[in-house]
This record gives sequence, structure tokens and C-alpha cells, in this order.
Amino acid sequence: MLKAPLLSAVSPPSQRRAALLALASPLLILLALVGLLHRSGASRWEVLPALLIGSGLLLTSLHRRRRRRKELLRSLRQNPQG
Repeated sequence: MLKAPLLSAVSPPSQRRAALLALASPLLILLALVGLLHRSGASRWEVLPALLIGSGLLLTSLHRRRRRRKELLRSLRQNPQG
């Protein structure tokens, strides 16, 4: 069976939106790092907010994902029935 690409025109808007939001924080970090490489002197400080926000979003989503997985594992261990 053929799978549609992640951002194809066939996928519903909610899936496209979810895919774009999943890529938003890594792309923000990448953009900040590229900006950091291309700037010099005091103007390098201007990319710091983008870098911090992107990193914060990425770490927050990682923390939420781990917490949800722990809760799911805990509930599966409490209810071993099927």
C-alpha cells in the first residue's frame, strides 16, 4: 500500500497543520543558528530569543510526551485485562 507524503494535498488540513507545528520548533532553532552564524558583534544577541523559544518549545513537548507515556504505562500495568 502506498503512503501519502507528510504534507501532500491528499491529507486533511488537520494532519498538515500537525505536521507543520511539529516542524516549527526545530526550524525555529535552525533559523536562529543560521542567523547566529551570519551575524557578528552585538547583533548576534538578536537571535537569542528565537533560539530560546524554539528550545523551550522542543523541551516542553519532550517533557509532555514522556509524562504521557509514563501515565499510559502505569495505567496498562494497573489494568492487565485486554
